[in-house]
Amino acid sequence: MPTFKLKPFVIFILLFLVEVGIALWIDDAIIRPFFGDFLAVIALFFLLKTFLVISDVNLACASLGFAYFLEFLQYCNFLKLVGLEKYKIIAIVLGSSFDWRDIFAYTLGIFAVFLFNKETLGLSKS
Repeated sequence: MPTFKLKPFVIFILLFLVEVGIALWIDDAIIRPFFGDFLAVIALFFLLKTFLVISDVNLACASLGFAYFLEFLQYCNFLKLVGLEKYKIIAIVLGSSFDWRDIFAYTLGIFAVFLFNKETLGLSKS
């Protein structure tokens, strides 16, 4: 049953604001393309955690699976196939070019979730 949890929502909002800051003010070869993707999958994890009551392991797997799926759509050139490549906001949100480094960044992001989250390590009280 869906619910709302404030703490993961606040974490999501903070990560989202960092992502927006990166998109607006940083144009480099490491932070924007790599750290942005690293944070994106973590932000997605906390967004899902805000509303869903399922284990953090399942949330982490769902977040990573969704990120991989979006990357697969980029690999297939999905936006061009459906005629949406001219819409800049959609291209920014969904991404427009496949890169193996993105897969690596997403994977590292979920490893960070596992590393710093007590429930995913089996250390929570519940």
